[in-house]
Amino acid sequence: MKKETREYNYDWMLWSLFDAGSKVTDGTKKEFEGLLSVLPSFSKVLVTILRHGESGRLFLKMFSEYLGDVLTAHAMGKKLCLGTFVTAKHIMYAFDNVVPVWAEPMTVFGTLALRKATSEYMDYCCELGFTETSCSAQRGSLGAYLAGLAEMPDFMVCGAPGICDTNANAIQFMSSYLDIPLFQLNFPATLTEERVIDYHRKDLRALISFVEEQAGSKINEDKLRGVLEEQKIQDELSIEFYDYMRLKPCPAPPIFQFFYYAGRLTMPGRKVYTELLQAMMKVVRKNAAAGIAGTFSGRERARLMMCYIEHYTSDGRFWEWLDTQEISLLPSLIFTFWHEGACYTEGREAETYRIDTSTLDSMIDTLADLNSRMPMVKQLRGPYDAPHMWLDDLRGLARINKPDLLAYIGSMGCRNSWGANKLIQRDMEREGVPTMLLFADAFDDRVVSWESCVEKLNEFMHVRRIMA
Repeated sequence: MKKETREYNYDWMLWSLFDAGSKVTDGTKKEFEGLLSVLPSFSKVLVTILRHGESGRLFLKMFSEYLGDVLTAHAMGKKLCLGTFVTAKHIMYAFDNVVPVWAEPMTVFGTLALRKATSEYMDYCCELGFTETSCSAQRGSLGAYLAGLAEMPDFMVCGAPGICDTNANAIQFMSSYLDIPLFQLNFPATLTEERVIDYHRKDLRALISFVEEQAGSKINEDKLRGVLEEQKIQDELSIEFYDYMRLKPCPAPPIFQFFYYAGRLTMPGRKVYTELLQAMMKVVRKNAAAGIAGTFSGRERARLMMCYIEHYTSDGRFWEWLDTQEISLLPSLIFTFWHEGACYTEGREAETYRIDTSTLDSMIDTLADLNSRMPMVKQLRGPYDAPHMWLDDLRGLARINKPDLLAYIGSMGCRNSWGANKLIQRDMEREGVPTMLLFADAFDDRVVSWESCVEKLNEFMHVRRIMA
């Protein structure tokens, strides 16, 4: 790792960029342009985000708040918990003295905001013993923690063993290397059987006991109830959002999908996330009433649905490209959380979670059900074509959303999905949906450049006559 990279802590750099970005619209146009000149590595993605007005400002505010909490945790006498994005965050927000930080979102922040993305942090992990085929979603941020360039967590939680071995191994490596206590959640290969539900609920209670021991405090029942009641509001907004996104043309700007799940994977049950969803829905309702798409031009030439995750290119070029090409982005697997009432759960109600805040036990049961249905946790726990798993969910989403094409991208360490993606492509083509594989890394442009990805996408759409 270069000496220059060690000059500033990773989490502080991200906070300073997002905090400054959240305030730029408070001033004049001249002040805004002046600030962009001193944020050269962040200016392009900042403009891309703020082009969406209040929604963009609230998105930046949300992550400024999130990162600010992380930076000040120890100064405020709180414990910092580092975990994986597939863990239900509501648990941590129900403690008075625990602040969570999630590895994969921290990687994405750096990928979007920093001039050289997170390449040096990824490579530093390899210097210490990670393989180059381990998941870049963790390596992008864990390299900073392993190098002592971030607020050090007091304990860790892994929510993906069995589902993603490279994810689990990364967290285990860091726990062992830095001697940090670790709790691992586990997930049976099925979802809806009574014994599996009971297992999840016992496992979550064991997690809460672990957090209580590490934090030296008990879970706050009133705080947990408040978080889950706020989640109810967010779920209702999510249901409406998804319903609107099924329209042709899709009235949601492509980047709104990222706003939605980035918030859900970091700040669920927090009021700032509710404010963001409300601002987004104002835009979506207005576009739908006018009968226009959410793209810059208001037109929709094609409908793209990702099989798994999106491409987190530096500068947010993925969403910018969709906008300029008049391509609507439809909900992917990472958009689905299986709350009761969502349109994609119709006929599959046994796979949903329901929020019950009547007692502490009912709330913990709710969290266990919610946690077991997180994106990736739900779809990749068993065979790809088993009931309730990846193929089932993709088919259901494709039938609802009616995409013109599907595209897969993951990480080079995504062995669970790389082992099945050719089969997914075959089965979705049989469904009548043109499906392509992008042999790139969503978090690391060095594997395959974004320009090459665009070339492949354009070629595929031309050959399959999706766009004129």
